[in-house]
Amino acid sequence: MQPELDLIIAGGTVVLSDRVAKLDIGIRNGTIQSLTPPMTYGNEITVIQAEGLHILPGTIDIHVHFNEPGLGSWEGFQTGSAALAAGGMTTYVDMPLNGVPPTVNAEHLATKKTAAEHHSYVDYALWGGLVEGNAAQLAELSVGGVVGFKAFMSEPGGEGEEIFTRADDDTLLAGMKEIARLGHVLALHAEDESTVSTLAHQAIAQGKTGVRDYLDSRPIVAEVIAVKRALDYSRQTGCALHFVHISSREAVDIITAAKQEGLNVTVETCPHYLVLTDQDMENKGVLAKCAPPLRSAEEQSALWDAVSLGLIDIIASDHSPCPPEMKQSTNFFEAWGGISGAQSTLLLMLEEGYHQRQIPLPAITNMLSKNPAQRLGLAQSKGQIEIGLDADLVLVDLNQPDTLDKEDLYDKHRQSPYIGYSFSSTVQKTIVRGHIVYDQSSGLTDTCVGQFIAYQTGGVIHG
Repeated sequence: MQPELDLIIAGGTVVLSDRVAKLDIGIRNGTIQSLTPPMTYGNEITVIQAEGLHILPGTIDIHVHFNEPGLGSWEGFQTGSAALAAGGMTTYVDMPLNGVPPTVNAEHLATKKTAAEHHSYVDYALWGGLVEGNAAQLAELSVGGVVGFKAFMSEPGGEGEEIFTRADDDTLLAGMKEIARLGHVLALHAEDESTVSTLAHQAIAQGKTGVRDYLDSRPIVAEVIAVKRALDYSRQTGCALHFVHISSREAVDIITAAKQEGLNVTVETCPHYLVLTDQDMENKGVLAKCAPPLRSAEEQSALWDAVSLGLIDIIASDHSPCPPEMKQSTNFFEAWGGISGAQSTLLLMLEEGYHQRQIPLPAITNMLSKNPAQRLGLAQSKGQIEIGLDADLVLVDLNQPDTLDKEDLYDKHRQSPYIGYSFSSTVQKTIVRGHIVYDQSSGLTDTCVGQFIAYQTGGVIHG
C-alpha cells in the first residue's frame, strides 16, 4: 500500500549507496517514505519533476570553520551555510577553533549553539576541542551532543584572548584515553610541530619568506611522523581516530595498514589536494595557502589513485575563511592560511572524479555522504537515500556546464581559488528534510531551516 505522502521527487535517476536507479522518492514530514519505479500522480500531491536529473544524497561536510561566535567577520553560520546549500550540502560539522571562545567546554558549546540557532540554511553538528588542560571537560561536551573531538599536533594559530592550542603528547594521551571511554572519535590535524617549526624558523631567519619557502617548511615527512605517532597512541589507548585533510599517499598507505591491523581509524582528504598543486599555490599565492600545503602533480596523481582504490573514506572541504586583509602580506608565513571552497566540493568531485576519471557515482557519494554520517554517529537519519532517513537530497544536472564566477559565491568574502573553474555539472536544487533551501533559478530560500543534530549512541536527534 502506498504510504501517505506530501512530496514526490519524480522521474530522476537516484544515486544509492551501491547502484544508480530510476526511482521516484516519496516524502512525508521531511523523511523518505518510499522508493518506487516512476509512475503518474494526481494533483493532490506536490511533485518535483526530476526527469534528466540525478538525485544524490545531500553532501555532509564534516570539516568547516564558520568562526562564530566572535569572529563572524571572517565567516558566519548564515553565510557559510548559504554557500553549502548552493553547493548541494545538507549537513555540516563545524570545527571548535577560530571561534571566540573556542568550543572546549560545555559553556562555550552552549554559546556556539546559540550563535548558530535559526541562522543556518542546512542542518549542522559540532565538534568539541581537545586542548591542554581540558580532558576533564570532554565528558560534558559529549553530553552536550558533540559528534567527536578535534586536536592539533602542530600549532593552529588563531585570534583573540582565548585561542585553540596544540595538544602535546601528554595532552593527546590523556585526551585519547577519555575519548575512548566516551566512545567518540578524535579528529587530528597531523603535522609534526618540531619539524614544521624548525624548518619555518630556519627559513625566516634566512629571509626566505616566499611561497616555495613555506612549501618546503611543511614537507610530507612532517605529516608521516605525526600520523605514525598518533596511530601508536591509538594502539595504547584504544581511541578511534579520524585523520583530517591528509595530503600524501604515503600517509594514506600508513593509515590503510593500520586499518588492516584492526585499528579504528579513517582518513579524509580535501578537494584542494585533488584539484590544485604546489604550482597553483605559486600562481595564486595566499589564496591557495593551506596546511598541510598543496603537493606536487605527481603526489596528487597518487592521491587520486588512493581515491579510486577506495582508500579514502571521506572528502571534506576544510573551508577556512578570513577577511581579505589577512591574506595581504609579502611574508607568506604571516598571511592567514586557509582555503575557502565549500560551495564547490560536490561539483569538483563530480567533475574530477566522475567526468574525468569515471569513478562511479555511488563511490563518490559514499565519500561525501554515507561515510561521514557513519563515522560521526549521524547515519540513522543522514547520509543515504533510504526509507526512514531524512529527505536530504541534491538534484544535479550532470550535463549542464557552468563556469564559477565570483558573483556565484555565497560565502562572506568570496575568495575561492576555484573562481574561473569550468564544471560539467550544476546543482539544480538542494533539499533539507523535504524543504527546498536552494534552487538554481531562484537562489536561497527565505528561511534558515537548519537544525542542530546531537550525537547519540545508536542514532541522532534533532533539536
